[in-house]
Amino acid sequence: MKRSTCIRVLRDQYFARGLRQNYWNASALTAEVASLYRHENGVFRRHVLRDQARFFFGTVRPIDGETVERARAAVAWLLLAQQASPDDGVALGYFPCSRDGEAWKPSYPETTGYIVTSLLAFADRFRDDAIRSAALRMARWEIGIQMPSGAVQGGPVCPPERQTAAAFNTGMVLDGWCSVCAVTREPDLLSAARRAADFLVDDLDADGYFRTNGAFVSAGEVKTYTCLCAWALYRFGKLAGETRYVQAAIRSIEAAMRQQQTNGWFARNCLTRSEAPLTHTIGYTLQGVLEVGLLAKREDFIASARLCIDHLMERITTHGYLPGLFYPDWEPAAFSSCLTGSAQVAAVCYRLHQQTGIDAYRLAADKLVNYLKALQVLDSPLPAINGAIPGSFPLFGEYMRAGYPNWATKYFLDALLLQDRLSTPARPSVS
Repeated sequence: MKRSTCIRVLRDQYFARGLRQNYWNASALTAEVASLYRHENGVFRRHVLRDQARFFFGTVRPIDGETVERARAAVAWLLLAQQASPDDGVALGYFPCSRDGEAWKPSYPETTGYIVTSLLAFADRFRDDAIRSAALRMARWEIGIQMPSGAVQGGPVCPPERQTAAAFNTGMVLDGWCSVCAVTREPDLLSAARRAADFLVDDLDADGYFRTNGAFVSAGEVKTYTCLCAWALYRFGKLAGETRYVQAAIRSIEAAMRQQQTNGWFARNCLTRSEAPLTHTIGYTLQGVLEVGLLAKREDFIASARLCIDHLMERITTHGYLPGLFYPDWEPAAFSSCLTGSAQVAAVCYRLHQQTGIDAYRLAADKLVNYLKALQVLDSPLPAINGAIPGSFPLFGEYMRAGYPNWATKYFLDALLLQDRLSTPARPSVS
């Protein structure tokens, strides 16, 4: 990272946020570091120290191969996260340094929704009925907590009186329901999917942006990454045979493209820091624009995704490290990596390789995925982290610090499945 960029990042992280924000950030970090020294965190503490040393000295070595083994470990962890919750949802993640002392968090409706799609893809690839059954339980659980409006709540699962609607979360659960309905056509799931799709169509404003962001992100502004909902809306429109859902999806992507600068960067594209979005939310936007473009055969959508990804690829190091946030000039805005975003960018690159045949996209994706493999632990005496991908590298980095959010492992699984398909086009049935 250039010296001027380092100064820029330090200025924004420690001087631009104000004394009060810096105090609360430092207080939270201090509490989490102190939690490392609780007796029950001894094994995790060793992982954190090793992780920090690997980051500082640059000793991570990418792993070529082991794709299926790594995918199976990721699936096993996602099922463990489902078992860790008292219902059929997937726990938000594992955070052993939490101040409340609860390492496993409650089920998270939003990400459980799109985890359904990933598990069904794995089950189809490897003919695994047990995985398919777990995914179906997740999808049916989502019906029971759907709001009367058809929306899905923001945040971890909570009682109905505390729920707040969120368009993005609704789209992610609709994604899972579409994946199930494409196979089973269960009436209850189709009905729930239709109510979610109707909510999303009604939530679009005159300019094509979703209005209901929910209580867990900064309010009062466009969230470009919510265009990922368009992918699920488009799919539902095709399942239902109704063009109004397809047309709404197209409007959402066209609106997102109006936020794109000439260098490919998307404005208003983060949970809280629109001036420096996460690769995670950049990945959401890219997937929405690209996948709807592929379904609708819209070359302008595909070109928009390529314009962004071509600049982002330039920031991937030789080994596969990608900074976690970016300024509008594509200079890094963080010292740590957001691993969810790295996995999403890899998935987009694989999909572009499938579409264009351009080897540079596959090479970039392989670099990212092989680097992530090296950060996935398989043999820890702490079972709760085996197979998972952390929020950040290093573990005490900026995004989802000191823990393992379920969506990081979900997107890693998606990227592994794409890598496996490109390496081994057909797989035999598993008895």
